[in-house]
Amino acid sequence: MALRPACSDPMRPLRYHVQMNREPKGVLPLIQLKTERRSNHPWIFQKMVEKPEPKPKPGTVVDIVDREGHFAGRGFYNGHSRIALRVLTQDPDEAVDETFFARKIAEAVALRRDLLKLDAVTDAYRLIHSEGDGLSGLVVDRFANTLVVEYFSAGMFKQRDLIRRCLLEHYPDATLYAFAEEHVQKQESFDCAVPPSPAPTVIHEHGVKFHAAPGTKHKTGFFADQRDNRKLLSEFCAGKRVLDLCCNSGGFGIYAKTIGGAEEVVGVDLDEEILEIAEKNARLNKAKIRFVQADIFHWLRDAAANNAKQFEVVILDPAKMTRDREQVIPALKKYLDMNKLALGAVKPGGILLTCSCTGLVSEDQFLDMLRRAAFYANRTVQVLKVTGAGPDHPWQAHVPESRYLKAAFCRVE
Repeated sequence: MALRPACSDPMRPLRYHVQMNREPKGVLPLIQLKTERRSNHPWIFQKMVEKPEPKPKPGTVVDIVDREGHFAGRGFYNGHSRIALRVLTQDPDEAVDETFFARKIAEAVALRRDLLKLDAVTDAYRLIHSEGDGLSGLVVDRFANTLVVEYFSAGMFKQRDLIRRCLLEHYPDATLYAFAEEHVQKQESFDCAVPPSPAPTVIHEHGVKFHAAPGTKHKTGFFADQRDNRKLLSEFCAGKRVLDLCCNSGGFGIYAKTIGGAEEVVGVDLDEEILEIAEKNARLNKAKIRFVQADIFHWLRDAAANNAKQFEVVILDPAKMTRDREQVIPALKKYLDMNKLALGAVKPGGILLTCSCTGLVSEDQFLDMLRRAAFYANRTVQVLKVTGAGPDHPWQAHVPESRYLKAAFCRVE
């Protein structure tokens, strides 16, 4: 059984009726919703979708109609995923084909090159930001001459050869490294073989240099989303003692020393491997930084117990706390505990930059957590600015999930 267009009148919504025949060549499988389509969000969940017979394979491009048979969009279907449909276009006349991907990728490249003019500042940035660039399930990062492609949907994985060709049109000399995390492959029901890792490279931003090594345990060992926040933070650091908690590969601390002119910088992280990269990055920039391998909870409690000297600038930028909506409250408790301790390390009148990259935690929830952390730490927090990822991580107004990073610049009394 298939649904077919019943009305060609351009002044009326496109509508389908049931037709008992085989699908003509070139006609897409059709998925029907249980309700009207009342949102333009690209995600449609399984509970909203009628079970199709036969069921298309994961990642198949399909047409979507609502309960009344009106055209509702075109995109990827996956009967194995919680997100059953990823809408790519709501234009019934727009095919999801090579022309579509070529145009979308060209628009994403032009945004970074022509409008944002990022090439004048850096050779490391988010080139395609999934829903933010109208390509749900695809993320591409540029690190100098390496393009790191990450698939978050079976549909994008099925289009991998086409995506590769389109990217090479704009970066013909680039090395492409493509992967998908194991949990994504399991959720989306596809198998992405682990490719050989490309050679590590050195990237530049605002005159600072960093090692990037795609394919390692840490994906790249470097996060471009904090580029603008690193630059802003450095403006508070001249002659100051700086503490970089969850320092990862040393980005904030190295900015504080090289651009900001900090007197002393201490970086703390539990991961020994990432601290080796941080050490290399510090040497690359001839920056004298003391890195400490420790759990920040233990390190901060010991510092408080020993009445250690406080820092004029403290950065707290932990890893993502959860991908599970059921674990948001426990994640907020962890944020509360670490922010309460971090506030205790800030000298009165000093600066705290506290961050969250957990997309499921909203900005309102994060700032409320900060309010409570200040109360329990008996500190007064004056919020100077709240930012997020750089403009190479755009988000569409109807898809707030793409706005994952929160960064609060605060003065602490």
